[in-house]
Amino acid sequence: MTAPRAAGLSHSWIVTDLDGTLVDRDLRLVPRSVEALNRYRDRGGTVFIATGRNEQSATPYHRELGLDTPMILYNGARITGPRTGDHLLDLDLGPLWPHLRDLVVPALPEGVGAVAFSGSDAHILRDAPALTDYARRDRIALLPGPPDGPPTKVMLISDGRDPAPLADSVLRHCPDALLVQSEDTYLEVLPPGAGKEAALRELAARYGMDLARIAAIGDNPNDTGMIRLAGLGAAVGDGHPQVLKAADIVVAPCSEGAVADLVGRILDGPLP
Repeated sequence: MTAPRAAGLSHSWIVTDLDGTLVDRDLRLVPRSVEALNRYRDRGGTVFIATGRNEQSATPYHRELGLDTPMILYNGARITGPRTGDHLLDLDLGPLWPHLRDLVVPALPEGVGAVAFSGSDAHILRDAPALTDYARRDRIALLPGPPDGPPTKVMLISDGRDPAPLADSVLRHCPDALLVQSEDTYLEVLPPGAGKEAALRELAARYGMDLARIAAIGDNPNDTGMIRLAGLGAAVGDGHPQVLKAADIVVAPCSEGAVADLVGRILDGPLP
């Protein structure tokens, strides 16, 4: 993959989150946003996706978009080249894993499930009713029992309660872990050095792209660092207040074409 500096574009890259940004609540790519991204690419722009999903879950959207660019996965713990499957970045929970498996997960409140991601598989560490809906939404199969080695990330999925209080328990045993909230009821435990912003910085350095020429868009707190890092950060109109506060511009809600509004800002000038 090459990353040309598109002539005439204020921002040569767009890095977009999937769920709640480019993918609507029915798990479909928003047509208006897809059309706009195609127009952007026709003008020489390059599009990346940055998601908490894994390869199995993100690749169908990547293919539907017709992209050949690396994917930022697991909220920045992995970058995968889709043509080869090579990992340009591949972090795991390493020495944090025994503490998570043996201390944090057994002490989770009733109704909170835990899933560990290793390789391209998702393993149930603690079952809960909320995992059924999660597996359906992300279109993944959940395997029973822990993985053999340290996973890439662990997700704590609650039954509708705010997951923020779970963070205290995690940090008590794993103070070096990176915690991000990717949905209202999801708390993700990531390796140190992960995060969408860290992965974006890695990609920009690899391809010699000035961060000022990158536009990024997202809707949840796990997107905040990426949005702040990019030269132009956009928040989805119905996104989390933290993201709205961090962004340079606020665009339409996801279902109304949030990414299309960002493309319009780049191709046609400031939004009215």
